Amino acid sequence: MLQDRIALVTAAGSGIGRAGAIAMAREGAHVIATDLSAELAEETLDMIRKAGGRGEARALDVREDAAAEAEVARVATEHGRLDVLHSHAGIQIAGRAEDVSANDMDAAWSLNVRAHFVLARAAIPVMRGQGGGSVIVTASNSGCQYDRGMVSYATTKHAAVAMVKQMAADYARENIRFNALCPGFVDTPFNAGFEQQMGGRGALEAYVSDTIPMGRWASTDEIAEGIVYLASDRSSFVTGLALVIDGGEVL
Repeated sequence: MLQDRIALVTAAGSGIGRAGAIAMAREGAHVIATDLSAELAEETLDMIRKAGGRGEARALDVREDAAAEAEVARVATEHGRLDVLHSHAGIQIAGRAEDVSANDMDAAWSLNVRAHFVLARAAIPVMRGQGGGSVIVTASNSGCQYDRGMVSYATTKHAAVAMVKQMAADYARENIRFNALCPGFVDTPFNAGFEQQMGGRGALEAYVSDTIPMGRWASTDEIAEGIVYLASDRSSFVTGLALVIDGGEVL
């Protein structure tokens, strides 16, 4: 579905980012796997190659505007195009308003909203010049509902969804599609904030089994299927979507 497409992925060194990068490569994309950790990005590239795919590994701190913009420019210069941007990096900080400092809120905003904006903004002229492209921003099903004791996370994820919808409306006529990936609970280390907020691993496991209608975690591969869909022409008439993959939790 993605033969010879050029895809740039942030936070591709683990979890959903890694699974999505591997899945897109398996579908024929040349994947630039970036991560704050160069070592983790290299591990993802090794997995891509072992699966028969092609790609590159790069260290990238998406909180640095110049570095993020330079990486988009480098990809466009070296490959002549950028077909898919999956801006995945994010942070989860637990706490109610009295537990979260202004600095904590700034940290959440920096990764969960601002970094996505900077990368998407850099990708727009590249995609315009080639006649279109797909921008996927990882939000969360927390951007479509409200979590108790997660003020910075829910606030910034709602903002990410709103930003995606606004950009989708602004650039639809140029065939640049913007969609938000909104996963529910996937068993990765990213859930540390929810685990803390809920009172430990046992409480988190009980929530997943008792509250989520399907009664289980999602796998990273299940979320990756959504990434491939949004990246490919199978979603060619889809823009502004918050694709919720959460086993029915938001219901």
